[in-house]
Amino acid sequence: MKQLKRLLLATALTAIATTGFARDLVINANTSDPAQKLAMENLINDFEAAYPDVDVKFNLYDHEAFKVAMRNFLTSDAPDLITWNAGNRMKVFVDLGLFEDVSDVWESENLYEKMPAVVGASSVDGKQYGVPYAYYAWGFYYRKDLFEKAGITQTPTNWEEFKTMGEQLKTAGITPVTIGTKNLWPSAGWFDFLNLRINGVDFHAELMDGQVKYTDDRVKKVFATWAELVEGDFFVKNHPAYSFQEALPFMNQGDAAMYLLAPFIVSMFPEDVRKNVEWFPFPIIDESVGIYEDAPTDSFHIPVNAKNKEDARLFLRFVAQADVQTKTAGTLDMLPPNINATVKDDRFAKGGFAQLSRASGIMQFYDRDTDPALAKVGMQGFQEFMQNPDRIDDILARIEAERERIYGAL
Repeated sequence: MKQLKRLLLATALTAIATTGFARDLVINANTSDPAQKLAMENLINDFEAAYPDVDVKFNLYDHEAFKVAMRNFLTSDAPDLITWNAGNRMKVFVDLGLFEDVSDVWESENLYEKMPAVVGASSVDGKQYGVPYAYYAWGFYYRKDLFEKAGITQTPTNWEEFKTMGEQLKTAGITPVTIGTKNLWPSAGWFDFLNLRINGVDFHAELMDGQVKYTDDRVKKVFATWAELVEGDFFVKNHPAYSFQEALPFMNQGDAAMYLLAPFIVSMFPEDVRKNVEWFPFPIIDESVGIYEDAPTDSFHIPVNAKNKEDARLFLRFVAQADVQTKTAGTLDMLPPNINATVKDDRFAKGGFAQLSRASGIMQFYDRDTDPALAKVGMQGFQEFMQNPDRIDDILARIEAERERIYGAL
């Protein structure tokens, strides 16, 4: 290992001496939430301890400011590494020629075998353009005490059981599901899972790639199934008025029983509520369709215009190590993509890991998998549908018009 380290450092030093660049490694990140910030600081400290000849310059941005500034600093004053998302969000910058091909890192570190679940999420045309450091499983976070109050003794595994459970909760005076759609994206989780459970991953991927009309009967079937819940009053009232955080008090106060969301929700529950919160995966709708999951993946990327690509690759190799991913994902309350890493010892991490391990395949998330402009129109449509399901034909026609504008007629 020491010989490998010396070899890598020697390679980096040779390249830097030749080009005249210092051994500063500049990282721009959008990891501004407290757990994210701590995870990045720990990761950088551990890297600098392992490679003391590299001085990391860490620039932290909040999420929205990062999105606005990203294209500018990729083209004008590029850092050496950047945090971003796998899937279509990554592909946008690959297609613009702004992200570096790092297939050599995947090959040298044998990541194709060590991180099989995220190979596709990091690929464009058979080449790898990033190294994932954490991902997570979506699912239902529910209050066990409220389920027990409604006489529910076990979680549902299929759609009919889910609907029956919802009716039991309503009979007990509890709204089955809380959601805040002012942010738009929480509704997209519902669309993703319903489409994946009804039509499968190949159809979902084709739809995300603009190869299927939104007026297709298979898409309409997704909304017909969703309408069973919307028209059945399964969701909290006036959800477009609430951000995803503002919808949490419905669970905290015992007015709603569950929330379809990602594991970052766990740290947001007050301690007295958290002890009663459990997790279950989205139920099966069609048993003939494989089990496919949303598993949004966060990754590091090297800009094409980076100055210190040698040390950037050294950092990617470090990030991919099993023990490093164990620590980073554990701090984030997320899951490590490296199959040799250890999952954090809590019920949520273990449940998510088990679900992703048995999945037939994964997708990223609606606004990460499709064109950003289409995602915005689509999510606006999902929000509107959850308020007015009778408008579905007009909503789908509007989304389809945007798909055709971006991808062309079919």
